[in-house]
Amino acid sequence: MSTLRVTAEILTVHEHPGADALELAQVGLYRAVVAKGAYRTGDAAVYIPEQSVLPAGLIEELGLTGRLAGGNRDRVKAIRLRGELSQGIVCRPKALADVDLVRAAAEGTDFAQLLGITKWVPPVPPTMSGEVESAAELLPWVDIENIQRYPEIFAPGEPVVVTEKLHGTACLLTYSAELDRVYVSSKGFGAKSLALKEDPRNLYWRAVRSHGVAEVAADLAARLGARRVGIFGEVYGAGVQDLSYGADGRRDTLGYAVFDVSAEIDGRVRWLSPAELLTGRLPLVPHLFTGPYDSEHVLEIATGRETVSGRELHLREGVVIRPVAERHSPVTGTRAIAKAVSPSYLTRKNGTEYE
Repeated sequence: MSTLRVTAEILTVHEHPGADALELAQVGLYRAVVAKGAYRTGDAAVYIPEQSVLPAGLIEELGLTGRLAGGNRDRVKAIRLRGELSQGIVCRPKALADVDLVRAAAEGTDFAQLLGITKWVPPVPPTMSGEVESAAELLPWVDIENIQRYPEIFAPGEPVVVTEKLHGTACLLTYSAELDRVYVSSKGFGAKSLALKEDPRNLYWRAVRSHGVAEVAADLAARLGARRVGIFGEVYGAGVQDLSYGADGRRDTLGYAVFDVSAEIDGRVRWLSPAELLTGRLPLVPHLFTGPYDSEHVLEIATGRETVSGRELHLREGVVIRPVAERHSPVTGTRAIAKAVSPSYLTRKNGTEYE
């Protein structure tokens, strides 16, 4: 899940092809449906991204009472309006009436706290929870930003690798060579430096043990001379999320695929290629493309049918993009990595979003 930032943005306004009274306000590569004439190209407005939870007062002010997602009707979700995908909300809240939004856009000011907007946290089913313990040695996963919000993460033509993004739950495993100990966690617990104590009923531990991930991590640490190795995989199947890929999270056919690897070598944590290190040892997320970066091509790849099952059982969630040569991104202030999500996935009915 990406980080929550509610910022002022300079808009590009497009005609809505299916509605005379509506237009499309573009932020990055996102487009949000707005009332015709409300904004012009070059105007500044506030952009509230998907998965934001809005306070009641702001919902009422924006005329969105009863129109948002979630049990409390307070969560921003992608929808289609008159045939066009609308992602996020473009507005000018009264609380910011005296704010120079053009200047705020240039400075990247975050208005989330001022407006009382928070990030939606998915519920945690019992099989993904359990007894936890402090784990300072745990190597954390990072939030991945959406390429549509930050299209400048990659330069046009930059060599990139595109892999399929699976709709499951992230499993974090860290092997400490110094302690000869394995830590297993979820993304949510891992962000708090908490690990799950081993329990044969726990989804993450079942995946780790059934695929021998801990043993592979220990071997990798020895090969690399690493103090710690992190293996990050997606656990998937029926009972985990609404997209199953033909696997069953409640049985031995539980799905697992590695999407990233990190290692602490000589005091520095480095991100490494799973394909180079783990091919033939652990299941990997499907590789879809290696070549020059082109945003339109990436968004095209993000749609379509999944390739995990080999049978195209259902839609694809999206893709993850990273450079062939691992690097830092000055755009996000962290490693250069991003995701692109399929519009069909965003607007599907009865979807689950557990973490």
